[in-house]
Amino acid sequence: MSEKQKTLKQEFVLKGKGLHTGKEVIMTIKPAPVNTGFVFVRVDLEGQPTIEADAAYVTSTERGTVLEKKGVKIHTCEHILAALTGMDLDNVYIELNNSEPPIMDGSSKFFVEAIEKAGIVEQEAVREYFTIKEIISYTDPETGSEITAIPSDHFEVMTMVDFGTKVLGTQNATMKNISEFKDEFSNSRTFSFLHELETLLDAGLIKGGDINNAIVYVDKELSEETLEKLKAVFNQPEVSVRPNGILDNVTLYYPNEAARHKLLDVVGDLTLVGVKLKAKIIANKPGHHSNTQFAKKLNKLYKLFKRKNIPEFNYDQQPVYNINDIMRMLPHRPPFLLIDKIMEIDDKHIIGIKNVTINEPFFVGHFPSEPVMPGVLQIEAMAQTGGIFVLENVEDPQNYSTYLIKLDKVKHKKKVVPGDTLILKIDLLEPIRRGIVHMQGYGYCNGQMVVEAEMMAQVVKTKD
Repeated sequence: MSEKQKTLKQEFVLKGKGLHTGKEVIMTIKPAPVNTGFVFVRVDLEGQPTIEADAAYVTSTERGTVLEKKGVKIHTCEHILAALTGMDLDNVYIELNNSEPPIMDGSSKFFVEAIEKAGIVEQEAVREYFTIKEIISYTDPETGSEITAIPSDHFEVMTMVDFGTKVLGTQNATMKNISEFKDEFSNSRTFSFLHELETLLDAGLIKGGDINNAIVYVDKELSEETLEKLKAVFNQPEVSVRPNGILDNVTLYYPNEAARHKLLDVVGDLTLVGVKLKAKIIANKPGHHSNTQFAKKLNKLYKLFKRKNIPEFNYDQQPVYNINDIMRMLPHRPPFLLIDKIMEIDDKHIIGIKNVTINEPFFVGHFPSEPVMPGVLQIEAMAQTGGIFVLENVEDPQNYSTYLIKLDKVKHKKKVVPGDTLILKIDLLEPIRRGIVHMQGYGYCNGQMVVEAEMMAQVVKTKD
């Protein structure tokens, strides 16, 4: 069954400081219509400009992911995006009266809790997925970060971190299903090493940081000068180091909290692909740069995929109609029955499959030395799939037939040969009126469109 898109039942408001700007910010998360995606809205600026959560708008990844569109920026967007994806939402407006969402406790916990309290509702439109069918990788030669997507029937993530320090060591984290995000990963806080913290302080960043919204791993000797800086920025009379090498006033939720937070970041950054993924993501030493570069790569591949309009489904799933069901609905019989199963059907489209084998009788003469499926039979296969689409809504389909009455804009783009799987997609162009059906048909093989045509057919009752 197709999954529906989701949005919030009602809006909610969160207030806090931005991690790097230190400015107070009010964030209002609102429901959005179908196919909106996640959209940031700067309500503090004239015209309330918007920035879509799209990898194409990533301009910086220094200590967080920054989006920029027409000079308008959103800093540190990854934690709120991780929460939205982790809670399985599709369409949301994120209104901000400043450039950076509130850091809260450095995790996605408070965002997730607010989403849960606001409630989630299904929408009418069907959710789209980008199903990874082959291994796709990105490697950052400077840092050694590597992120890979391998085929999977759902979204899962594995992160491995190794910063070459004794205080943190090597850590792994695995999320087998997005349903685990809320309880196992959303409360994992951001972290930093002491030497990085000093650099950030000197650069005037992390103005919104305090001792409770970041884990600080002390990887060097704590000098008196640094100690005084930390007291000031964290507004604490005393700062010390725990036996586990972490600054005090923070207790780890998990021994591998750093790896879990890196996983949270991966979920947030890959939200910028712009579509739900069906893939297993393996991230070795992930960082915002490698995450977002990989998101850009997947984003481009998905947009290319969308332009091709290739149907997505699991070949191993149970068909909606098998060959016996089809023969109960259509009058055609071998060797002129040219569809093997129906994989998907709703009130606006249908997807069927024809497995093309060398045993097809037409290959005997078309052509003996170079077997090619005749173009007219590809059209016939589309027409038969359209016939199933029409008759599926008739109470007694065995008493009706569907006849082609017009073909238009027919294009053959690639050969169909033995061994190919011909995927047939039919879209209804207009509501069915007086038995006249106007459809657009497409045929795909090996990830490419091979045939297309507009078809008009008439449904006729053949038996009383």
